[in-house]
Amino acid sequence: MDEMSQWLSPAEQHAWRSFLRMQEKLAARLGRELLTQSKLSPADYGVLVELTDTPDGRRRLQDLAKALEREQSRMSHHIARMTKRGLVTREECADDGRGVLVVITPAGRAAIEAAAPHHVDTVRRLFIDRLTPEELGTLTRISDRIVAELEREPADQADPSVNGSAAAQAAGRQRAPRRPKP
Repeated sequence: MDEMSQWLSPAEQHAWRSFLRMQEKLAARLGRELLTQSKLSPADYGVLVELTDTPDGRRRLQDLAKALEREQSRMSHHIARMTKRGLVTREECADDGRGVLVVITPAGRAAIEAAAPHHVDTVRRLFIDRLTPEELGTLTRISDRIVAELEREPADQADPSVNGSAAAQAAGRQRAPRRPKP
């Protein structure tokens, strides 16, 4: 930790760790229930949601990777697995011979349509129903503000190669050196 860094106060650390625990527990539980009910992984579900949100059920691979915060190479491998399962296809982009379009198939559309009602019920049961309308509004405002600020931040400020694993840093798992004793 450099000279300019400030340690989190106990209240800040508690808030941060509580947020991480909640996020991890919700993601794990939602993922297990989604996989059990639909045989779709959370990553599959995310891709299918993005594709069904477009009028023609197709998106450029690089745009899909960006929307889902994935590296393009990882997204490409994931799309290859989904293609083998018949959920999506890959097409050459007419505008750009190098570009790839990911297209939802009828089987992919059927899978998301079957999975969505149970998934929404699970989100409601595990998350929405545990918040008052006021808490939900506050959480929405906080989340929207932080997301907007992160999206405005220059990409080089979030470069994972600068100081260790981005995933570890984001999760707060990269330990800082112990605070010197006075």
